[in-house]
Amino acid sequence: MILVAHPSLRDPDYRQSVLIAAPAPNGGHVGVILNRPTRRPLGSLFPQHEPSKKVIDPVYYGGPFSRGALVALVKTEAKPGTGAVALTKSLYMAFRANVIDQVIETTPNEARYYVGYVGWRPGELKGELDRGLWSVLNVDMETVFRKDTEGLWEELLQQTQRIRTDSGTPPSRRPGAQAAALAGALSNVIPPR
Repeated sequence: MILVAHPSLRDPDYRQSVLIAAPAPNGGHVGVILNRPTRRPLGSLFPQHEPSKKVIDPVYYGGPFSRGALVALVKTEAKPGTGAVALTKSLYMAFRANVIDQVIETTPNEARYYVGYVGWRPGELKGELDRGLWSVLNVDMETVFRKDTEGLWEELLQQTQRIRTDSGTPPSRRPGAQAAALAGALSNVIPPR
């Protein structure tokens, strides 16, 4: 699922963030932030590893967990290796260094690389969803691998508001509707972050 942070979410790690998340083997959930590119190419993190220099996109900030670890979202029809978590039938999250190395060496630009990730204990994400901290959208590869993530949060937030409006609930009666409308209006005036 794609998670879109509610405008009231003020945690600096998640403010105005868009995440992809999936169930983890432990009963919790794992994911990465999709709209936080860094200015660092992968080759700058691993200057002795020649295949890393072939990766075109910058490394992204994936989340506050294991900030020193590299994680990859890999587009492939088959599981890329042991320990990879399926996000969709053709998208996996790889955590193990040997699996990530193999992806970099064989199909370096069929993946996106992240420093850190996001994790939830069993039941934790459900609690956050119940409190209205996230809106949920279906996963699509175009969003996951979008080149320019500037404005992605605003676009998807508006999309979730349209979905809620279309569902028949009057906008004025939705929880957080006034805050969301205000954030949408301010996003045109005040630059994010």
